[in-house]
Amino acid sequence: MTDYLIRGTAANDSIRAFAITTKDLVEEARRRHNLSPVATAALGRTMTAALMMGMDMKNDKDILTLQFMCDGPIGGITVTADSHGHVKGFVENPDVILPPNQFGKLDVGGAVGGGVLHVMKDIGLKEPYAGEVEIQNGEIAQDLTYYFAASEQVPSVVALGVLLDRSDYSVREAGGYIIQLMPDCPEEVIAELEKAAVSADPVTTMLKNGMSPEDILNHLLGSMDFKKMQQEPVAFSCNCSRERVTKALIAMGAGELQSLIADEKPITLNCHFCNTDYTFEKEELEAILAGLLQKK
Repeated sequence: MTDYLIRGTAANDSIRAFAITTKDLVEEARRRHNLSPVATAALGRTMTAALMMGMDMKNDKDILTLQFMCDGPIGGITVTADSHGHVKGFVENPDVILPPNQFGKLDVGGAVGGGVLHVMKDIGLKEPYAGEVEIQNGEIAQDLTYYFAASEQVPSVVALGVLLDRSDYSVREAGGYIIQLMPDCPEEVIAELEKAAVSADPVTTMLKNGMSPEDILNHLLGSMDFKKMQQEPVAFSCNCSRERVTKALIAMGAGELQSLIADEKPITLNCHFCNTDYTFEKEELEAILAGLLQKK
């Protein structure tokens, strides 16, 4: 199943919902960053949520950033997504290893620990919208559920999951859903949704059993007349390039460039988001410096 996201409404538009499958893009992130199992789960859940939240933005250049500034051994999680289904991200410590939690699952909460969840939305205004809440348990889904309620005043059900192969730790399934109540949602609809959410299988179980994002939302909201409104492909995508890194070198200024050239060694700059290295030989640095001085 190729990664994609759907959105829709239910109960006469008193509910809006998103569901997504992200197996391929989480596997790409795992390979790019050489992630440990628990780091794969933490980053995968965060990227999955960011894609659904990003799809709710309206403009082509809008950017959403989720940042877990935490004190657990993972060190922090940073993910950005846009409104076109593109996502990228990284963790500070990709090698973190922890024993399973009390339920025998990957201990994402233990890896994240406490701290603050920052949500930033750059929607073209002078200052981006920024909200923050305390991390509740580090399991990502519950933290975002709390964020929606406390910062945006939108009661939500958030489910996220990443299932790994036990033999090689590759990603077998990944995905999630977000269901949100609109203002004045009838009490009987809320009760029905709560009942459906409590009885639902984990999202990775549903995906492993062959359910698509449509199947998941129809299973949860079918009795409430769920209507699919949009479908979009999603993918791991980083906009870094050699040209952008060159511009970063130019921005360092002539003095810093001269210092790098004096070392007479190549330099390598790394993109944290996609773990791509860009190496510049001494001759290339000299050419960049010459071009900078020529403009002055």
